[in-house]
Amino acid sequence: MNTADLRRRLLDWYDAVARDLPWRVSPADRRQGRTPDPYRVWLSEVMLQQTTVPHAAPYFLEFTRRWPTVGDLAAVEDGDLMGAWAGLGYYARARNLLRCARAVAADHAGVFPDSEAGLRALPGIGAYTAAAVAAIAFDRPANVVDGNVERVMSRLFAVEAPLPGCKEELKGLAASLVTDDRPGDWAQALMDLGATVCKPKAPLCERCPVSMHCAAFARGDPETFPRKTRKAARPRRYGVAWVLTRGDAVALVRRPDKGLLGGMLGLPTSDWAAEPPAILSGAPADADWRPAGEIDHVFTHFSLTLTVMRAEGDAEGVTWTPVDRLDVLPSVFLKAARRALLNPRLL
Repeated sequence: MNTADLRRRLLDWYDAVARDLPWRVSPADRRQGRTPDPYRVWLSEVMLQQTTVPHAAPYFLEFTRRWPTVGDLAAVEDGDLMGAWAGLGYYARARNLLRCARAVAADHAGVFPDSEAGLRALPGIGAYTAAAVAAIAFDRPANVVDGNVERVMSRLFAVEAPLPGCKEELKGLAASLVTDDRPGDWAQALMDLGATVCKPKAPLCERCPVSMHCAAFARGDPETFPRKTRKAARPRRYGVAWVLTRGDAVALVRRPDKGLLGGMLGLPTSDWAAEPPAILSGAPADADWRPAGEIDHVFTHFSLTLTVMRAEGDAEGVTWTPVDRLDVLPSVFLKAARRALLNPRLL
């Protein structure tokens, strides 16, 4: 493979068709001396973990409107941050976001470290995010490998070993293409290529600027890469969600800080177990509970079926929240509330 030609072709393509993203400084603007804001780069990278660009972009715009600097974010109350994050999923990211913002504000005078090692030392920043911020925000020659880049590498080099076992091999292949020349643009060019051309299904090879260097394209079967190990079936868990109303308000509880959906407001629920629980065990109030159906939700490691119970009444130790403000809930609880209330404002 002619690495120099591959890099030139991909960077030329990126200069011409780079995606317009709210957190991105375009290659043209970078040539004019405009540099990315590390805060915006970091925030976008955290949001984009396990989340698509179209889904993350509105959250990014709202966060940067409310908290335009890392110092502003560091000062927010935990509950306000968790409420703003609702709907993005993987809520441990939100807790880590706040830990990191507070560390940058308190220990670094509001200025992000400009090296991969310095970023990696911050709480809540892993190896991938440190590399991404170092490359994109500070133009350091860091090796930035997300799912898009893994797919591009697997096809460029026709890697036969299946994911996830070949992750280190793919990371090493990506590292072989990193140089001191425009590392921030290079990282983003690879991401854009994977997101818009080298797609998981039906890759657009006729539009690819580097197809002449692609071993999978030469073989004629690029869509079969990356190879993947068959996933084990997700286990299923069961629980009960109680939707207690008082007039036009719904009873919510704050979940424990640790664990799934930690620190979030949610509906009262039973434990989530391998067998369906006794329906009224642990109900938040002594009320005339009636079944309102079931909802299914898929988490990363298990599927969940919740039996939804509905009642009108009162309870202590809950947060009464108007029906039209339930959009702060994680999606699993919003599904259950919709099922119970059948309210057009929630649909």
